[in-house]
Amino acid sequence: MVWLMALQRHDGYRLWVGGPVPKGSDGITLGSLVIVRKGCENSANLIRHERAHVRQWRRHGLLGFSVRYVGSYLVWRLRLKGHRGAYLRIPLEIQAEWEARRSPAPVVRTRVTAEADRASLAVR
Repeated sequence: MVWLMALQRHDGYRLWVGGPVPKGSDGITLGSLVIVRKGCENSANLIRHERAHVRQWRRHGLLGFSVRYVGSYLVWRLRLKGHRGAYLRIPLEIQAEWEARRSPAPVVRTRVTAEADRASLAVR
């Protein structure tokens, strides 16, 4: 039951910090559940990457996502790429990393910036 305390609800996904993550990975996504290694939960890039996988799961469903992900991985392994080489060539991984890197850092709005925004709108 300790793992339930580590489960956090976010908009559109659930985050499990310290859950089971494959060796060599910092995170994994299963449907709308994002699991990250303890100590990696503050990596904005990792969270954006895993959230991209949440959207992919929703778009393709369990079967569609699994076939695309595992199928691509196996094709690259058959082409004699090692694990890392095959992983880096999975289109769903490429897309998730691209989305994570192109997304701007979240804007933190404070009361001061909100008041400045309202003031600039009033001037127009």
